[in-house]
Amino acid sequence: MKDRKNQSKNKNQSKKSNQNEDHQLPDGPSETSPAPETVEAVYRDLLARAPENKMEPRMEPMFRAMELLGEPQRAAPVIHLTGTNGKTSTARMIESVLRAYGLRTGRYTSPHLSSVTERISIDGAPVDGSTFVRIWNEILPVVQVVDAELEAAGENRLTYFEAVTVLGFAIFADEPVDVVVLEVGLGGITDATNVADAAVSVVSPISLDHSDLLGDTVAEIAAEKAGIIKPGGFLVSAAQEPDAAQVLLDVARAVDAGFRFGGVDFGVESRSVAVGGQQVSVQGIAGRYPELTLPLHGGHQAENLALAVAALEAFFGGEKPLEFDLLQQGIAEVTAPGRLEVVRNAPTIVVDAAHNPAGIKATAGALQEAFGLEKLVLVVGILQEKDALSMLTELYREFGDLVEDLCLTQSDSPRAIPAGELAQTALDAGWPEEDLFATESVPDAIEWAVGRAEATTAGEAGLGGGVLITGSITLVAEARELLGAPSAGAPGSGTPEAVAVPTAVDVFNDFGLELGDGLDEDEEDFDDIFDESDHDVDVDGGAPRAQGSRGSRADGGNNA
Repeated sequence: MKDRKNQSKNKNQSKKSNQNEDHQLPDGPSETSPAPETVEAVYRDLLARAPENKMEPRMEPMFRAMELLGEPQRAAPVIHLTGTNGKTSTARMIESVLRAYGLRTGRYTSPHLSSVTERISIDGAPVDGSTFVRIWNEILPVVQVVDAELEAAGENRLTYFEAVTVLGFAIFADEPVDVVVLEVGLGGITDATNVADAAVSVVSPISLDHSDLLGDTVAEIAAEKAGIIKPGGFLVSAAQEPDAAQVLLDVARAVDAGFRFGGVDFGVESRSVAVGGQQVSVQGIAGRYPELTLPLHGGHQAENLALAVAALEAFFGGEKPLEFDLLQQGIAEVTAPGRLEVVRNAPTIVVDAAHNPAGIKATAGALQEAFGLEKLVLVVGILQEKDALSMLTELYREFGDLVEDLCLTQSDSPRAIPAGELAQTALDAGWPEEDLFATESVPDAIEWAVGRAEATTAGEAGLGGGVLITGSITLVAEARELLGAPSAGAPGSGTPEAVAVPTAVDVFNDFGLELGDGLDEDEEDFDDIFDESDHDVDVDGGAPRAQGSRGSRADGGNNA
């Protein structure tokens, strides 16, 4: 693992004796750099900084900025989320239920689809543009001080993500909000968001992603993400592979934080497909919640719901069940733009921001479960830092005969893999050459895919042909805009009508456990629960394949 762990420091450790303690704050933007007056102008200034994929493994500049601003990260209690997949969807669920309880919420998530203001949401909607601009101009003198101190020390000034994170905390303190739902950008231990001390730390499923920065095994990645678990706080973790679960457990115990794990202490009891979503029965850590109606598709979103419910129970004290009516009200209003989102009918066009193999697998399973398509045309674009070969291999393996046409394209991101190069990778993944079409133009890619899908005549048992656009959030964002999808801050469509199907999730039965068994406080590890010798192991020698097992659930992981 890249040695970043020792760079993590708590707030007191990171406040160095600094010759600039009494640094005079500048009055504001200089005459040569007038104050930006629009969201677009602020965004241009932010983009001039080191980009989002060049996050600095450091914490001192963030603590310095917080100190100069009067510690805005302490203005409201925080629910902090990390993990590989599912963070944003889980954050949106938590936020929506908190709002149903009458609490004013601040949600910080990334990346954005349409506007940078989506990253900083107040009461479920992107922050008002005028507030975004005003607060940026108010904190700009502090940002400039920290930039100057960094440059004097021979370091890079605040990055794009660090600057937006500072802005987010300042906006939440200015509103003010009652609770902050905070999503990490990358990892956790040295993520810019980790200046906050969370009341509840939430870890969604961990899998291999960003291995060049976080580590080559799930245990190493878990060690990075465990950095958000704070002394005296509370850990709520999704079901994990055993090595990852052990790391999280060890850190929680080391900092005297309470803990609950998915599949042992809480989880999905059952679920059934509904028109526009699904009905899910959840066993929480303090109560049972039967037949919650969730307007999102897929087993992975049901798992996200269970994680959100447990996090909410922990936030409210962990001893009393949630108010069922308020929980259902909040869940019914959840939206997840860019996650198995239908953006056009006739033919059906679905966009999904899956960007790693686990996410692709979850998307494939959910789409085939929820949509009765006779033929699917794929439009795929992937960013350079991603494992394109594994993602394309997963698409080929999961969709099988349902897909006969694959279009490789590239978004307008400078990090996008060129379409021609991606086509060669598709061949390496096993896709037949005659099934491939490559174009650098996203509009041309969509037009071609729609034409191929329309060639399929709807039969009695299905809905005809459809299109799935996936592989990166930049491609999904571009496609949504081209197809006229509503803004990412638009309200949800309401509660779907339930249509029961056979139960698709049966958590941990293969381990002989029942939800609520829990992990005894005096147990040292998960060895008794995760005895891999008693269960089938996948062809790669990985985690157990038993349905509902940690890191290898029936839905294949988590996405969104």
